[in-house]
Amino acid sequence: MTDDATDGFAPHPYIGGRTAVLRALAAWRAERPGTPRVLVLTGNPGSGRSHLITGFLMLCDPEYRKRLPLDDLDPSTVPPELPTPAVPGAAGMTAAQVLWLLAGHFGLEADEAADVFTELATLPAPVTVVVPDVDRAGPVRTAAEPARLTREVLKPLAAIETVHLLTEMPRGLAEEFAADLPVGTVQVIDLDAPQWADPQGLALQAEALLNPQLGAAELPFTTDASTRRSLAEAIGRQAGTSPLTVELAVQSILSSPETFAPHDETLLPSSIGQALDLHTRRLQADPQTLRHLLAPLALAEGDGLPAELWPHLVNALAGKDMSGVIAGGSALTEPFVRSLQRDGDDGPQTLLRLLHPAIADEIRAGLPNVRAAQTQFAMALLEAVPEQDWSKADSYVRDHIASHTLEAGLLPQLLTDPGLFVHADPVPLRAAIEAVPTEELGAPARTYLRTAPLLTRTQAPAVQRAALLETAFVEDGLPEYADAIRRLGLNLPWQTLWNLPVPGISAVTVGSLPRPERPATPVAVLEVPAGTPGEGSRPGVLVQGLVQPDHLGDTDPEQVLPLSEEERAATPLELTRGADHVRVWDRASGDVVATLLSDTPVTAADLSPDGILVVATERGARALRILR
Repeated sequence: MTDDATDGFAPHPYIGGRTAVLRALAAWRAERPGTPRVLVLTGNPGSGRSHLITGFLMLCDPEYRKRLPLDDLDPSTVPPELPTPAVPGAAGMTAAQVLWLLAGHFGLEADEAADVFTELATLPAPVTVVVPDVDRAGPVRTAAEPARLTREVLKPLAAIETVHLLTEMPRGLAEEFAADLPVGTVQVIDLDAPQWADPQGLALQAEALLNPQLGAAELPFTTDASTRRSLAEAIGRQAGTSPLTVELAVQSILSSPETFAPHDETLLPSSIGQALDLHTRRLQADPQTLRHLLAPLALAEGDGLPAELWPHLVNALAGKDMSGVIAGGSALTEPFVRSLQRDGDDGPQTLLRLLHPAIADEIRAGLPNVRAAQTQFAMALLEAVPEQDWSKADSYVRDHIASHTLEAGLLPQLLTDPGLFVHADPVPLRAAIEAVPTEELGAPARTYLRTAPLLTRTQAPAVQRAALLETAFVEDGLPEYADAIRRLGLNLPWQTLWNLPVPGISAVTVGSLPRPERPATPVAVLEVPAGTPGEGSRPGVLVQGLVQPDHLGDTDPEQVLPLSEEERAATPLELTRGADHVRVWDRASGDVVATLLSDTPVTAADLSPDGILVVATERGARALRILR
């Protein structure tokens, strides 16, 4: 018996044990003298780190506390009632997103990441921060976001003496994280270490999962209390320190009870891998068959794999037709797979995912060659794109194909398709591209990467993404890619006519240049730093053709006729300008016709009567014909 004995107190209704750890967490929350201000939970995959933090946060939430039987719990496990801590969950988030969630929670007015830490350090009172799910950080599993989050956010947070931090992460990251902190600042709680292990809690967990009053099926070994308790204790003994192994053992038994003999402990697993293999053997199947069925789910990204894609991917990864097994394999997969419903592009869609990320770790570890498997996965996804038109592809395919090709080592070859750039979710696509060394990226991928912060920051829809990329490709000297975007059939708000890479433009004025016996030529007059190549007769001024990218260096700027106030007032369009954007409005209706976002500050803008917008930024000037 460990010090997790309940001493007559009721177990936490969600956690069901872990008394020793809860005491340490309660002491941390109360800031008791001698308690480290930084706590890290770690342990093997499936050790229950996230589950434990979730249960502890219930005790920290003033509203949720009202639903818990606090008077029945061990008082040393119940933290004092204090304001709810900041909880920027890391699952699916980049390090930067976690940091800005934190800044938003505390109302910080920071412009740069470093400013967030500076402002936190100057807050008048200590702050409490809980960061769960570090191992699940990032929109792309293989892009090393957990390590980036640990180094770029958690370490600087822990270094602030007024920050009380609780987090959980894999053992390797926990060791790296703690190594750089002063002695006495941090305590690492390894849930698999003997002092923190909870065999009694595992038996209680198994007994609760087997109890018909809590949802289990009524079976001879679940309805009889003595038999149920004996079985639960056996499951707990075999599972070692892993709550996930307990859960998988019980789910396996309940999904096919007719194959289970309660007295036979050799059919109870001691690891996640054994839970998989023993389940298949009890069903008289080959363990490798189950692993074939689960392999696509183990490699899947995001919230889960669309059910309609799963059979195709099973066959691709197995290298053979598994249709018969798939049709009759629900008993094999049931304990390990969960389904959820979401709204898809064509209505409700069923997603499949593994019960726990540790199962995916186990499956991936058993693959002969993960890179080859990801290549097969990616090729199967590409085959599922109708007519190779990304606008018609399933959202999973277009949003996560980059993640799979990244691990396959094929991503740079994929990054030449403007249709993918336009239609893929920019958050996972950007994360995947950023994981590739810059020298391996082609010019279009570098343009996308430069533009991606605009796309992710604004959550722009596909049409706006296409418009911003069309302009970016023109700016970067890739007109063929801009043309390809225009051919995608989207109703773009503009067409970029030209780009002038001249820095330092301080003013833009559109006007017309009279021509003898010819119509006047529309032009833009740009105020530039003296000495800029292409200056005309007056230093510091460039005259540029408005429709065609012609340098009119021999033109006297005094000859250009600017628009009169009456002409400007009569134009159907008008513009407004911000620090990093320009909006074009329909004067009659008041509707926004186009919004041009810039990744560098906007320094000047003007609009011609026929709807050609000239915008100058710190990088140069560009002209866009507004399409209505």
